[in-house]
Amino acid sequence: MKGVIPAAGLGTRLRPLTYTRPKPLLKVANRPIIVYAIENLRDAGITDIALVVSDQTRVDIESVVHEVAGVKLTLVLQDEQLGLAHAVMVAQNWLGDDDFCVYLGDNLFEEGVTRYVQTFQEGEADAVVALVRVADPRQFGVAVLDDAGHITRLVEKPKEPPSDLAIAGVYCFSKALHEITRTLKPSARGEYELTDAIAGLIDTGHQVRGLEVHGWWKDTGRPEDLLDANRLLLEQIEADVLGEVNQSRLVGRVRVEAGAVVTNSTVIGPAVIGAGAVVTNAYIGPFTSVGANAKLNKVEVEFSVIDEEAELDSVPVRMQECLIGRGARVSFSDRIPRSYRLILSDTSSVDLG
Repeated sequence: MKGVIPAAGLGTRLRPLTYTRPKPLLKVANRPIIVYAIENLRDAGITDIALVVSDQTRVDIESVVHEVAGVKLTLVLQDEQLGLAHAVMVAQNWLGDDDFCVYLGDNLFEEGVTRYVQTFQEGEADAVVALVRVADPRQFGVAVLDDAGHITRLVEKPKEPPSDLAIAGVYCFSKALHEITRTLKPSARGEYELTDAIAGLIDTGHQVRGLEVHGWWKDTGRPEDLLDANRLLLEQIEADVLGEVNQSRLVGRVRVEAGAVVTNSTVIGPAVIGAGAVVTNAYIGPFTSVGANAKLNKVEVEFSVIDEEAELDSVPVRMQECLIGRGARVSFSDRIPRSYRLILSDTSSVDLG
C-alpha cells in the first residue's frame, strides 16, 4: 500500500505565516506538521509515500522531509491546484494499481492512521474514510452511514446537515477510484473534489466504509488551530532535560533539548525549549513551544508558538496565544512608548490591549 500527502496549497488562511513557507511546514510542538503525517503513515506500515507539491512548495518541503527515517519519499508536481481529487490524478502514474492512503498534509490525528489502514486491508470496501463528529457540520463534507457503517450519501457543506459526521483528512482507496477520477467534472468552484469522487464510488455500487475518529483530530487551517494543535501535542511530551538549566525552576513536564540554555527563569509545563535556544530572566508558561536557536530575554509568554531563531526581548506585558514566526523579532525600549512603530505584512493583526 502506498501513501499520498497533498502539500501543494499555499495556506492563505494562515497568512502572513505562509507568505514565506508552505502551511505543512509550520511547526507545532517544534516539529513541522507534515512530519507528523509522514510518520503516522510510516507507523501504519506505509513507507512508500508521494508528496504532491507545487512549484511554490517543492523546494521548501524537500529541504525538510529528508530528515524522516524509514520511508521512501517521491515528490509529484501538481502544476495547478485544482482540488484533492486532482492531486490523486497527478499521482496516478506513480500509484499504478496499488491500494493507497491519502493523508492531508495539514491534518493531525492523536492516534495516527493505523486503524483506518488496517480496516481497509482487512475488509472488502473500495474505500475507508475517516469521520469525526463536529458541532457545526455546515462547514464540512458530511457523511450519512447505514447500520453496517457504509457511507450511503455525501453532502458538501450542507445548509441542513443530514448528520454530524464530517469527513476528516484520511482516506484509503483501491485502484477503483481511478475509474471515477477519469470521468470527474470540476465542481462549481472549478476544482476536482475528492468528495465527488467518493460519491462516484457509491453511485457505481462500490462499498465505502466510514470509520469514526478515536481521540482528537485537528485541521490546522487557521491560527487558532495551530495554537490548539500545539497544546494537544505538548500534552503528550515527557519531562527531559538534555540542555543546561541554571538557577531556574522547571515545573511539570518540560523538555529542554540539547544545546538549550535556561537561566534565571521559570518554565511551567507542558512546554518545550528547542535545541540551542537561550532563555534568560523569563517566564515560560504552559503549552508553549520555543523553537531551536530562539532567544528570549525578560519576557513572559504562555500558550504560544515561538518559532526557531525568533527573538523576544524586554517585552513589558505577558504574551499569550501568540504565533511568532521564524526569525521574527519583538522588542521594547525601557521607557513606556508614547507611540508605536509597526512594520506588518499583509493581513497581519495586532492587538495593543
